[in-house]
Amino acid sequence: MRIAAVGDIHLGQDCGGRWREALAALPGLADVLLLAGDLTRHGTAVEAAVVAAEFGDCGVPVVAVLGNHDYHSDVAAEVTALLTEAGIIVLEGSSVRLDIDGVSLGIAGTKGFGGGFAGKCASAFGEPLMREFARHSAELAASLDCALAELETDFTVALTHYSPVSDTLHGEPPEIYPFLGSYLLGEAVDNHRVDLAVHGHAHAGTEHGTTPGGTRVRNVAHPVLRAAYAVYELAAQAETSEPQARDHSLVT
Repeated sequence: MRIAAVGDIHLGQDCGGRWREALAALPGLADVLLLAGDLTRHGTAVEAAVVAAEFGDCGVPVVAVLGNHDYHSDVAAEVTALLTEAGIIVLEGSSVRLDIDGVSLGIAGTKGFGGGFAGKCASAFGEPLMREFARHSAELAASLDCALAELETDFTVALTHYSPVSDTLHGEPPEIYPFLGSYLLGEAVDNHRVDLAVHGHAHAGTEHGTTPGGTRVRNVAHPVLRAAYAVYELAAQAETSEPQARDHSLVT
């Protein structure tokens, strides 16, 4: 099973056609494309239409989650509708099963949220805004846990925008780790058999990481990959095989 993935592409009105040449090769390289959020710059419907036109007909299924930028203009429902109309599957606390050449792939996704990591994390205590921040993180992590629990597939991938581990944040200032991810997402992943966890958001982070339970995590933010997408190949013995990444350059 070949998983192509990229996040943080931040398309605007001036970006039409930028990905098309790289995407033309996609059907021969991957079985599915995952978009790990921050698909737009400011979360407007006009920008979402550009994303829909760019990724709506790639020759492979496209599955996405939204990112914080995609919520900025408070029209996330409209953004989701435009992507869905173009054939892009948008997940939020939900999952999808794809059957590809007789092999089943389950993808569970959520935007996720911040909160930090073990020993240095937010808690639902104190001022109402602080409690709301911590609760939102916990609620979205719980939705990922439920979405993963629904899947019984040959391969399973967790797709988020915020990071489930601190490993892939290395390179970012430590002071902003609580705004880049949450250990609760990693716990949700480790509660289930997950072959690969994919996220974005950390532009200055690093690609490779691992959850405490041993699940491989990949930060596919475009500034990290420096390519149109990476391809991770999941072998039949997924629990003992390392997904191999092959990067494919973006033509601008």
